[in-house]
Amino acid sequence: MKNRNEALDSYWRIGEPMVWISATALALTLLSAATLLIVIMVNGLGVFWPSDIEKVHLKDRPPVFGQLIRTEENAEKTGLRRQYKIANRDLYGLDFRWIDESQIDETQRPADLIVLERVEHGDFYGRLKTMTGPHTETSAVDLAGLNSALEKTTVELDQLSELEDKLSDASYRLEQLRLKQLKLDYDNAPVDTAAQSQLQRDKAELDREFGALITLQTRRLAEVRKAKAIFVDAAGQEKEISLVDIFQAYAPNTMSTGDKVVFYLHKLAELFIGEPRESNTEGGLFPAIFGTVMLIFVMSLFSFPLGVIAAIYLREYAKEGVVVRIVRIAVNNLAGIPSIVYGIFGLGFFVYGIGHGIDMLFFPERTPTPTFGTGGLLWASLTLALLTVPVVIVSTEEALGAIPREMREGSYALGATKFQTLYRVLLPMTSPGIMTGLILAMARAAGEVAPLMITGVVKLAPALPIDGNFPFLHLDRKFMHLGFHIYDIGFQSPNVEAAKPMVFVTTLLLVLIVLLMSSVAIGLRNRMKKRYTFGTF
Repeated sequence: MKNRNEALDSYWRIGEPMVWISATALALTLLSAATLLIVIMVNGLGVFWPSDIEKVHLKDRPPVFGQLIRTEENAEKTGLRRQYKIANRDLYGLDFRWIDESQIDETQRPADLIVLERVEHGDFYGRLKTMTGPHTETSAVDLAGLNSALEKTTVELDQLSELEDKLSDASYRLEQLRLKQLKLDYDNAPVDTAAQSQLQRDKAELDREFGALITLQTRRLAEVRKAKAIFVDAAGQEKEISLVDIFQAYAPNTMSTGDKVVFYLHKLAELFIGEPRESNTEGGLFPAIFGTVMLIFVMSLFSFPLGVIAAIYLREYAKEGVVVRIVRIAVNNLAGIPSIVYGIFGLGFFVYGIGHGIDMLFFPERTPTPTFGTGGLLWASLTLALLTVPVVIVSTEEALGAIPREMREGSYALGATKFQTLYRVLLPMTSPGIMTGLILAMARAAGEVAPLMITGVVKLAPALPIDGNFPFLHLDRKFMHLGFHIYDIGFQSPNVEAAKPMVFVTTLLLVLIVLLMSSVAIGLRNRMKKRYTFGTF
């Protein structure tokens, strides 16, 4: 009995239960993360697969075309019911429909059934009846003929895109002339007749160029829209659709597995490089991806040096006392403040404070229209920098505190100054810890949405923060973000059920971006660790 009690005391004394508890907690954490990723991948990766479309014959109602989504027990628990995506929103007013299996007579998969991805109103399921207008006279009335006409229409749309670029350039130059005129009027300088005359001539010439481009664009768009096709739904109802409104057409019921894989890969590529469509519920996510990466990059440029310098001062230069202890307590508490509080602070301090001050100092002639006195990429990045800088400070301080005192004393004994010791010995050895703080900061910043909603993020940005116009990087512009995109299409979309697949796709994409950026940073940290860490440190 005594030996058993001694063994039990030894078991608790060496901390064996804590080891098992820690291992269990780690296993549960990893299991939760894996479950989350699996759920996201299962619901997100199958979105772009071209599933077959069925023609469902009903016993007492007209037939419908639909893609089977899922089958479950109906509310009365008297049988099963199926959910079909029936598309054709402009005809039926809804995208999905529940049908009891008891009401289904039979289902077919017609070979001539065509799926249209449209610029507006979502997908359309139907049979092609006729085509009219340019590019359709010599085309056969089938999928191949439709795609041939669509390719010709795409060429004309590309030409229209070139016109849009010219219009954008002309609009930018007109805006610059307007701002130049505002500057002259505000300065109230002596009238320079030659300069005013030249300004007026330039403006008149640009007005003529802009008007001519608008006229040409309107005429070409009207010509392109003449090409139309008439489709018939399962009940025989006709729908006329302009080819310019069709993004893509395909027949999933006749596609082989290889064709579907190629189609799927093409849709994945579109997701990364394409523009959003249909209120962000379809199309690509390139603007949101670009905005998210730019936000994290600009945020890191502010939070990384600020956090490292603050940590170095607190650990190496500041004398221990009440003030330093208060600062450390404040830094630790800042990490737990809700992110929306930082958003309110960023709105009041950066946007309404500093931004308004910049406008009054450098752009007074543009008031009351704000330039920097409104939300933008710069203010959102600074707000997130304040949000994440405590993480960098704490991790850097802990890394500096872990360096043995002998390393400092050895450096001083060899005649190095305090700064040389810091620069050549301490910072290289703390670089893995600093990178750890940066990784945590980037991971948190990538998923924050609440501060961004009031400091610069928008549903659809008219232009990217980087373009070909001076100064090329426009930090005052609003931007798109994957986190806000998830919130918008998941909770603000007029058709939440249709937008649900894109929610999982965007979530998966955001997780992958965070994992990719964190993996790169972890790789750099490991290289630094191998190079600068030695001994028992």
